[in-house]
Amino acid sequence: MKILYVTTISNTLNAFLIPHIQMLLDKGHEVSIACSIQQPLNTFFKDKDIPIYIIPFDRSPLSKNNRVAYNEFKSLIKNEDFDIIHTHTPVASMIVRMACKKSKSRVFYTAHGFHFFHGAPIVNWLVYYPIEKFLARYTDTLITINDEDYHRAKKKLHAKNIYHVHGVGLSTQNFNVSLKTDLSQFKNSDDDLVFLSIGELNSNKNHEQVINELWKIRDKKFIYLICGIGEKADYLNKLIQSKSLENKIFLLGYRKDIPNIIAASDVYIHPSKREGLPVSVMEAMYAKLPICGSNIRGIRDLVVHNKNGFLVDLDDMSNSFSYYLKILIENKKIRNEMGNESSKMIVPFIEENVIEELKKIYLDFGSEI
Repeated sequence: MKILYVTTISNTLNAFLIPHIQMLLDKGHEVSIACSIQQPLNTFFKDKDIPIYIIPFDRSPLSKNNRVAYNEFKSLIKNEDFDIIHTHTPVASMIVRMACKKSKSRVFYTAHGFHFFHGAPIVNWLVYYPIEKFLARYTDTLITINDEDYHRAKKKLHAKNIYHVHGVGLSTQNFNVSLKTDLSQFKNSDDDLVFLSIGELNSNKNHEQVINELWKIRDKKFIYLICGIGEKADYLNKLIQSKSLENKIFLLGYRKDIPNIIAASDVYIHPSKREGLPVSVMEAMYAKLPICGSNIRGIRDLVVHNKNGFLVDLDDMSNSFSYYLKILIENKKIRNEMGNESSKMIVPFIEENVIEELKKIYLDFGSEI
């Protein structure tokens, strides 16, 4: 079969979709890709002689580039006879489905997290929900990666077929929990627990709330490491200083040794306001860490309260991050039990298991995967 993978930007292909494409190649299918180039494409695509179509998608839905992208993509599918077009990311998926309304190609759409969800701003519902509802009729297969999106799609959207898979697949090849980054330079004593968060320094990732919460338990033995870059770096540094927590909270910036930092940590904290299905939480679970995360879509798919961690209602100050982190600091047995549960619960999300789920979806359409 002739299959086209489409993403708004090249980064998504590099980060998540190479194993999916390799699976299709292994079964003898002809795979092409279409995207705009933000990050240089992985050498995998050149090494495998995969045709690359550069389409000027723009992540901003209102960008004039997307009008050009629509015309170029329309021309592409007119000249190339694809059996399946598998699209990812919101803007590309909107353009693809509009362009394919009269196409014979079957359209697969993997939604990595709808912008409308329980607790989302009303503007998200007013803008994105009607678009997805309209375009669902031009979607042969809608694939969701979290439970809330799946049930909403089944109830409200009318794609021809709707599936739920366990994410894009957690790659574990770089994880060796015995290789740990030396974090002693940050510790005040050998007894300090290491709290860790990974994510861009922006409002959505909500690191500010954890910093404020940790001030309440500043007398406890811990350090808090935040890996990531973003526009709120200066603000967060000033907040840390204002709380006199410079010896307990550290912004590590961009790091290439994330698996080794996770392996050296004791508790993973994920305080986001919005998520699809966070990879960093899955990585922490694979490394047997208890999770303290927001009680939101995506995190609820990974964390069961009081089983492999704690879910925090962001607006509930009585059961806050400081409340649950204090429990984890003071009870090693709970930490170990929750960490062990994390490693069991992550199994369905591991790459090879997600690939098997995708194979079954393709099989439903007679692709002989």
